[in-house]
Amino acid sequence: MAVKRISDEPAYVLHRYDWSESSLILEVFTRHYGRVALVAKGAKRPSSSFRPILLPLQPLRVAFGGDAEIRTLKGAEWVGGHVMPTGDALLSGYYLNELMLRLLARDDPHPALFDAYRAAVQVLASGQAEALQAGLRAFELLLLREIGLLPVLDMQTLTLAPLDDSARYSLMPDGGLMQAQGGERASLTGRQWHLLQLALDDAAPFHATLQACAQVMAGLKPQLRVLLHYHCGVATLRTRQMMMDLQSL
Repeated sequence: MAVKRISDEPAYVLHRYDWSESSLILEVFTRHYGRVALVAKGAKRPSSSFRPILLPLQPLRVAFGGDAEIRTLKGAEWVGGHVMPTGDALLSGYYLNELMLRLLARDDPHPALFDAYRAAVQVLASGQAEALQAGLRAFELLLLREIGLLPVLDMQTLTLAPLDDSARYSLMPDGGLMQAQGGERASLTGRQWHLLQLALDDAAPFHATLQACAQVMAGLKPQLRVLLHYHCGVATLRTRQMMMDLQSL
């Protein structure tokens, strides 16, 4: 998708790495153009206006141009609204960024997902520890649904049979939602899965799904972890390993 010049585009920096002695390559998530790669020329110079702005988990408005795979950043402005997350919330934000770098194709717009990401970052920055884990689970569900990797949660995937409210079902990477076998796998009741689907379909899906996830954290988290690792093609995500290493110290 060729783009000549875009201005005033809502964006977040997902990742940055050195391109030269003075410049950076940025992976940026924009609302209307999806994930794009930008070169920020001179951004590492002490005098650059980009230096204090191009930070992760901060809402930006950017301008960029060019039609190559890596386009050129022309301007960036901090929108404000919240402070940088710290501690566990900061690591959780890096985790969200890693998920999107692994699962989102470049130049594929996802405006609804952008809105969910913005809401998730606001939860992280709020310092509400009790909402952090539920916010992560809500974003994971919305991300998987947005890119077509989450089955409908109010029926069995392979048979399309309706869920029994009292029976237990597991979300499997290679089979979708199916009746749980034995007690060795994490599972939720049919009623709980149905409530999650209703939340995903809500007019305000992130906040509705956050509230639904808060009720089923113990059973939902391990299932989503397995599903995400399967689609990311890794045994453990880097940010998750970092969290475990820090917790063990």
